Amino acid sequence: MALRRKGRSAGRRAAVWWWLLSLAGAGAAVTAAAALLAVALHVSSSASAGSPYRLAKQPREAEELRWEQEFAPPQLASPHARKLDGAAEDAPEKRLWLPAPSRRFVPCVSPSLEYRRPDASRGYLLVHTNGGLNQMRAGISDMVAVARILKATLIIPELDKKSFWLDKSNFSDVFDEDHFIRYLANDVKVEKKLPKELVKAPKSVRYFKSWSGVDYYQDEISPLWEHRQVIRAAKSDSRLANNFLPPDIQKLRCRTFFQALRFAPPIEALGHLLVERMKAFGPYIALHLRYEKDMLAFSGCTYGLSETESEELAMIRGNTTYWKVKDIDPLEQRSHGHCPLTPKEVGMFLSALGYPSSTPVYIAAGEIYGGESHMVDLQSRFPILMNKEKLASAEELRPFSQYASQMAALDYIVSVESDVFIPSHSGNMARAVAGHRRFHGHRKTISPDRKALVHLFDKVDSGLLDEGERLSQKIIEMHQKRQGSPRKRKGPVSGTRGSDRFRSEEAFYENPLPDCLCQSNDDTIVNI
Repeated sequence: MALRRKGRSAGRRAAVWWWLLSLAGAGAAVTAAAALLAVALHVSSSASAGSPYRLAKQPREAEELRWEQEFAPPQLASPHARKLDGAAEDAPEKRLWLPAPSRRFVPCVSPSLEYRRPDASRGYLLVHTNGGLNQMRAGISDMVAVARILKATLIIPELDKKSFWLDKSNFSDVFDEDHFIRYLANDVKVEKKLPKELVKAPKSVRYFKSWSGVDYYQDEISPLWEHRQVIRAAKSDSRLANNFLPPDIQKLRCRTFFQALRFAPPIEALGHLLVERMKAFGPYIALHLRYEKDMLAFSGCTYGLSETESEELAMIRGNTTYWKVKDIDPLEQRSHGHCPLTPKEVGMFLSALGYPSSTPVYIAAGEIYGGESHMVDLQSRFPILMNKEKLASAEELRPFSQYASQMAALDYIVSVESDVFIPSHSGNMARAVAGHRRFHGHRKTISPDRKALVHLFDKVDSGLLDEGERLSQKIIEMHQKRQGSPRKRKGPVSGTRGSDRFRSEEAFYENPLPDCLCQSNDDTIVNI
């Protein structure tokens, strides 16, 4: 009897799927409803099973395999044809998903023949990271390289618990700590804690100089070992130069950032499950919509906001002591391309590029400032608008929902694995994801030219330019070379000096070419 009930239940679920597919042809609005109901079916069936999801290394086992067998009709079961009125199959739309030619660039991060296991440790390096998830990831990767230069034992870094997000996560909550230690065993000795006898010992606390080279650490920091057994790095962001470091140090940074800093197993498991659920609707765009309260308050960008919202953001900026710039002209910020695109502008941008309204879009972001009121235009253009809260059940998200870094890690996974990644602003996550996608074969990443776009959008708003073919041609043309194709990392902007010169460089982890990507020529690897 139980088996018959199970068979009837599976049959009903399959029938609902066929009904959703037939509805999907009725138009984009119905497609959105179909997509959301499909996810609800998937989530509810998964949650009711009562067993945890497997890690990414076993994506076809357990609940996911059962879901495909019981729920998904043939169109969705094939990895080559999964769609709900999804991405189209005709040639003009296929180009929307094609990545830029990779020109056979592949990762080349193995150390040189002269590279040796770490020498005897001279002391211990404590690291206090700062910033959000991806600023901390970059800082940790730099500090691994610094530990190598200083011949230090690295203690598992302490994550930032005092920044805007007040996230209390420890390293092992966000990253796979054991993997991190094992992976770096031939590069740097890593331990979880200081020896007991050194916990209360005097420490040399230093703010390492930003964008420093090897000479700085060898000449100014290494001599500190003569007086102390423990050096504490008070901050970790941007403490190594982007360029002109020894090749083995650069490759170590890449091995750490792209391979050693794997997320904790529960995050990896749910992150890759979200990817599978997005792919059920066809090729998808991951949109890093940086339209959150902290970003808008920090940047002073208030275009499209109400007077009350603008005043609230100004108050936050004024009360945040470690944000140094208080008086910001929002119109000037926007005209120079320093503001994130608004949700409405993102919708215009995607439409102009040629993406149809049936395109599935994953919103990689925290809470959007102003909520649904600011999402109406984007939602009307692209109804299949998904995020982790829609793709996962409340129960699945509960272990992570109170921790900004862990929630950001889920978005990071879905963004790296997307068919197309588009950031609305060039912040830390945008740079990190873009670099990761370059490292994994130059997956399609479209970087909006915000300065040029807002000029066009202002013309549309003033009636000087209509949305349509002419606007589309302009936007497509200006972004032909902004889709993640291989190129060497950009140096400083001409005429800049001092710290501004370093700040104007393209970040190392945003584009690891030429240091960590080499051109493959049949059986040989060519450095460029």
